[in-house]
Parts: sequence; structure tokens; C-alpha cells
Amino acid sequence: MARLFAGEVDGVIWGRQRMRPATPTAAAAIDALSGYRQNHRQRLNYRSQRHAGYPLGSGGIESAHKFICPVRLKRSGAWWYVANSHHRLALRGAQYNGTFAQVFARYRQQRLAKSQQKNVKK
Repeated sequence: MARLFAGEVDGVIWGRQRMRPATPTAAAAIDALSGYRQNHRQRLNYRSQRHAGYPLGSGGIESAHKFICPVRLKRSGAWWYVANSHHRLALRGAQYNGTFAQVFARYRQQRLAKSQQKNVKK
């Protein structure tokens, strides 16, 4: 698969615009792709993204998903209600991405606000 560099994105957009699609569906797909590349030109500069240290591709995300979710939810004998599993996965994701303290602080604030509202109603 060829890599696109800054100047080559414009060439790809130009080439796509010159295509003669066989069907209206194909024309719509080509227009959508050309519009996407035009609107996201800066994000398609992979060389600068790689030099800046950003990961390219979804491999790291897919790998983390295979590790983080099943390890907790697919334990032997474990079963979950759907709502509880979503909350648990959110906390586990926060633990792995380093935002657990902020998530838990927000949870505490929400619980405190709810308890204060109950006290006001009494």
C-alpha cells in the first residue's frame, strides 16, 4: 500500500475528481471520498504525524480492546447485567488510559450533589 505525503494528497483528490463512474452510486461514493480527503487534508500527512509520535492505524486500539474488555468480563463463572457491564468497562478503560482519578472525582461530585438534593427535599 502506497503512503501519501503532503503533496500527493492533492494529486489523489485531483485523480478521483477525474474518474468517470459507471453508476450514480459510484459517483456518490467518489464524491464522498474526495470531499473527505479535501476536508481532512491536514490529517492525512502521515509523515508529520509519525514524526510527532502519533500512532498510525488501529492496531494498538484493537489490541487494548482484546485485552481490557474480555479479561474483566469473561471470567469463569462471571455474569453481568448490561448496564453494569458498561459502567465497569468505562472504569476499566479509565484505569488503563490514566483518567481514573478524574472519573472517580466526577462520580463523587455527582453522588454528593444527589445526596444534597435529597437533604433539601426533606
